Amino acid sequence: MINAHSIYTYNHKIKRTHNKKIPLHKGRDNEKILYVSGIALQVSKSHNSQPMEVANSIVSYLSKTCDGIFSIRIVPPGWIHLEVSPPFTASWLQNIAMGSLEEGGKAEEANKESINSVSSHVFQTNSQCPMTAVATSRQSGPTHCLPHAQIHNLDHLFTIQHAHARCCSLVLLAHREGLIKLREPLPDTSPAFWSVIFPEQIPWLNCDGKLCLNHPDESRLITELVQVVDAFECKDVGSWEKAGLNLSQAWENFWCKCRFWGEVKTLSPELAQARVGLLMTTQSVLRFLLVEKLGVLALMEL
Repeated sequence: MINAHSIYTYNHKIKRTHNKKIPLHKGRDNEKILYVSGIALQVSKSHNSQPMEVANSIVSYLSKTCDGIFSIRIVPPGWIHLEVSPPFTASWLQNIAMGSLEEGGKAEEANKESINSVSSHVFQTNSQCPMTAVATSRQSGPTHCLPHAQIHNLDHLFTIQHAHARCCSLVLLAHREGLIKLREPLPDTSPAFWSVIFPEQIPWLNCDGKLCLNHPDESRLITELVQVVDAFECKDVGSWEKAGLNLSQAWENFWCKCRFWGEVKTLSPELAQARVGLLMTTQSVLRFLLVEKLGVLALMEL
């Protein structure tokens, strides 16, 4: 987006304001990962141009550089809508599950073009972007927070810690049930990433190249994950506790509504594996949020 803005202003001999923020926000549709930019409206207003003309020029550039990453369309009077493609979403989920948020994460070499923050890919498509605790109980007692802990409500912390611990226990259960195979010895502390031997790649996509995780609560959890990881790169996030609570609630809804075992495991093993993959991605994001943003340990069990 930044490059497209620069090229448009250069081609039209418009003086560019370098410190002006590119307008971009995530859409509210939980069924898709959608970003909306008002950059064409911003440029047209400040430089007396037609917003649709500006939008067409920017989209022309983006279509060449973001092919396979976004589907792009223009919505009058000049909004640019960028919807993240299923293959890129699958690659992003895989990378997060395999530890790309952490230093030393084992994201697969073939997927290294996928970056942690989806929104930063909108701005510069070749950029590379970029954690360990104690749970507190609801009763008084030591919290074992890290030195930089930023906790205001211990009940909120317990909710986030509980979601993280449940993700860990369910991934280990999937290993014991043979749904996936983890490299042994199994971790006895919250892992920075899961070392999965089988399947080699989580089957995120169906035979039509669409995400097989299309239940409303799966979609909502994915969009919450994207929102939180995007926020990791922002300095002005209002409340990490609130972000963690929203993600924990989305995970709880997913866990209650989407089955892994029984008939699903028998008749649709790839769907069950994809749901386990979503557990791993959620655990990785919750762990990073707990350790790096809230400053507490992320335990495997409470």
